[in-house]
Parts: sequence; structure tokens; C-alpha cells
Amino acid sequence: MAEEEKVSNATHEADRRDAKVEAHADRPPTADEEREAEKNKLDPDEARTIKEQYERGANAKGEGRVD
Repeated sequence: MAEEEKVSNATHEADRRDAKVEAHADRPPTADEEREAEKNKLDPDEARTIKEQYERGANAKGEGRVD
């Protein structure tokens, strides 16, 4: 690799630090946001489709599956 293509030690260290960070919210939801979120309802047809997809994935057989 040419000198200008090498990744610096600082970049490697930043990557190591970033890899340890867990996803989290920047703040808890406000009371208004919680109330609004509770109003959201999943369409029954969409819920059925999602359930079928989860079951299909859980029961998948063949290449790429670890038994």
C-alpha cells in the first residue's frame, strides 16, 4: 500500500472506540411524545404480514441456515 493510502493509528483508535458505543436515545421521550406514540396502531393486515414474515424466516431451511 502506498504511504498516502495507509490508515492512521488515530483512525484505528477512533474505530475501536466507536465499535464499543451502544445505541441509545439522546434523551427520554417527553410526556407529549409518549401520548402521541400510544395513538399509533398497526394496521391488522400489516401486522399479519409481519407475523408471516417472522415465521417464514424462523422456519427457513436450506443454504445459509445453521442447523
